[in-house]
Amino acid sequence: MPQANAVISRISPVAISPDEFRRAGHGLVDRVAEFLELLPASPITRGESPSAIREAMDAARPLPHEGAPTTDLLDRAATLLFDHSLFNGHPRFWGYVTSSPAPIGILGDFLASAVNANCGAWFLSPMASEIEAQTVRWIAEMLGYPTDCGGLFVSGGNMANMVCFLAARAAKAGSDIRTRGVGGARLRAYCSSETHTWIQKAADISGLGTDSIRWIPADEEFRMDIEVLRARILEDIETGEKPFLVIANAGTVSTGAVDPLGRLAALCREFDLWLHIDGAYGALAAVAPDSAALFVGLSEADSIAVDPHKWLYAPLEAGCALVRDVSSLRGAFAYHPPYYHFGVEAINYFDLGPQNSRGFRALKVWLALQQVGRDGYAQMISDDIRHSRAMYECVAENPELEALSQGLSITTFRYVPLDLDRMDSNVANYLNDLNRELLTRLQRGGEAYLSNAIIGGKYALRACIVNFRTTLQDVKELLPLVVRLGKELDGEMRPTIRT
Repeated sequence: MPQANAVISRISPVAISPDEFRRAGHGLVDRVAEFLELLPASPITRGESPSAIREAMDAARPLPHEGAPTTDLLDRAATLLFDHSLFNGHPRFWGYVTSSPAPIGILGDFLASAVNANCGAWFLSPMASEIEAQTVRWIAEMLGYPTDCGGLFVSGGNMANMVCFLAARAAKAGSDIRTRGVGGARLRAYCSSETHTWIQKAADISGLGTDSIRWIPADEEFRMDIEVLRARILEDIETGEKPFLVIANAGTVSTGAVDPLGRLAALCREFDLWLHIDGAYGALAAVAPDSAALFVGLSEADSIAVDPHKWLYAPLEAGCALVRDVSSLRGAFAYHPPYYHFGVEAINYFDLGPQNSRGFRALKVWLALQQVGRDGYAQMISDDIRHSRAMYECVAENPELEALSQGLSITTFRYVPLDLDRMDSNVANYLNDLNRELLTRLQRGGEAYLSNAIIGGKYALRACIVNFRTTLQDVKELLPLVVRLGKELDGEMRPTIRT
């Protein structure tokens, strides 16, 4: 018998009727479409302070006791976001390695949320798991990597690199490291001075400690010095250390440099070391004909990290870890044998990475790969690289700008007033301060968005183009803006130095 006062027909506050869902959804799609249409003519950011943002959203208000209409909430959220955000989808956003989100990816995330598949276990996400597996194979194919590799989607480059780092540790450290821990294993990893800070996080989280990292200097083209690497490996072996991993860069975040991958692969074979390639930013440029020669040797790596939310223009989050032998992923993360369903092995991604509950990140990438195709991506990536090279050439022709580096789709340069000797050590600090303040004004101004790099001790403006909306006209209009702001700042700051 039903209990007294039992609810026979339940109406939950969070439920929305089909008609209301249609009205709210159609209204939101209209607003997003209008936002995308107007984005190129809008400021990248309004440069507001944290207090202004909090005031706009009424951050101090308490949690309401009663609910509000769905359409009102979505409309207010859209207004807040469209009026008070920094837009990496803007055609002149070149600040970080974050791409404009592909429209089909936006819709893909909507569809993925509707199904809400938990891509940890196959039986919880049968189609989603198979879509992820196919997407991993397609990305490997674009890179020229073995398509029977293991791999999975993660949040981004840091996590993709960490997954590969942990796979290398398990494969090279000995069978008891997962039960006894690192102890006094004295494992050593080698990378260039240009490597991203994920390596410190990985060494820390894995228990090896940051002292396990051997930093190898870079040459004049910002690539790892292989002769120094060889000498350091031999030195560590001689003193009882255990080299296990070499990390190569396929597109550094500061300059777009690509390490000599083929030579590093040969060295790793010689010493029986795991070769990992951090290709989070640059590896996908292997699909572009003009850049393919830089990536010879990439297919020989034991693992690769790549970020579809960079050069596949996927909305955040979308990182991908590829490991040549899938058993190496299981050796690092699984705690039971492979699971078979209907007589074939099922893909349980909780055995291949650190997460159990996992969102359906692959769908937006899977859709975009089919919408665009390999040739379409080759064209877009090539366009980004050509635009970056054009920027470098325009900078080199401008007497008030100093071109510093160009690699893949990254150009670095700085503003130097005409009447200052850029080689004079007395003004070196001033030029660094001037360009640091210039970057701040650029970022707050909203007309173009750059970041910074340090090139040979010089504070540089850094433009990274991974943006399918960027045109050559956008590139050409950046330099007069930089020169104008640079002149204004120099007039304000020059009295503070003696020349």
